[in-house]
Amino acid sequence: MASGSNYKVAFRRRREGKTDFAARAKLVDVDKARLVVRISNANCIVQVINVGLTGDETVVSAHSKELNKLGWKGGNKNTSAVYLTAYLCGKKALAAGVEYAIADIGLKSPIKGAKVFAAVKGAADAGLDVPYGESIIPSEDRINGEHIAAYAESLDEDELNKKFSQYLARGLQPTDLPQHFEEIKNKIDEAEV
Repeated sequence: MASGSNYKVAFRRRREGKTDFAARAKLVDVDKARLVVRISNANCIVQVINVGLTGDETVVSAHSKELNKLGWKGGNKNTSAVYLTAYLCGKKALAAGVEYAIADIGLKSPIKGAKVFAAVKGAADAGLDVPYGESIIPSEDRINGEHIAAYAESLDEDELNKKFSQYLARGLQPTDLPQHFEEIKNKIDEAEV
């Protein structure tokens, strides 16, 4: 009879707070693709991933830096950029023959109106069948940046230059963000994905 501790060391990715293996086990289904949304400190990545015999297989991927190539002048991780990145990924997924995916938000908390749910809405608006509840999706004015434009209008010139210096350096007036959002969305529709 062996004696000793019954303590088991958790998997490294669990110890580092990178993977919730219980949630992942529920999402992993051989017949369904996952719409994976990851938001870093500066960018966001949206991918459609299938589970393969040797590990995850990325079918399509979109990075918020791709929006810059289309002329996007806003931030790369705000709600509008996350939506547009997922919209682009959804268009790519449809072109690759993927029609259905389940949202995988990773370790992000499922908070009403969160950016990850803007990504779900973006992929769904692109035509990808992603199940979601309407109550958790951010409002339309948050998605297209109207709230940013309204806030920018309430600032005086000095505060505007201070708080939106990066937008202004890229040549975008924050009050023009909703129109700019629509322009980029139309460019995604016109682009050969």
